[in-house]
Amino acid sequence: MEIRIGIQHSPREIVIETEDDTSSVLESLTTAVTDGAPVTLRDKKGRNVLLPGAKIAYAEVSTEEPRPVGFLG
Repeated sequence: MEIRIGIQHSPREIVIETEDDTSSVLESLTTAVTDGAPVTLRDKKGRNVLLPGAKIAYAEVSTEEPRPVGFLG
């Protein structure tokens, strides 16, 4: 799944590809925004991304797999 997160006062969004469960990611982000606490998300490569919960402007969670680019065959 792909997660796009906007941070306040930052012109770029953070894009994370993760294999975590959608409901657990949404719960973690909701708790972080509500409490203003940092949240840690793990991407597909095993890297951890720490985000400031108080500075999250928006989060877009896509459960669809992105279409491959290029030619198959």
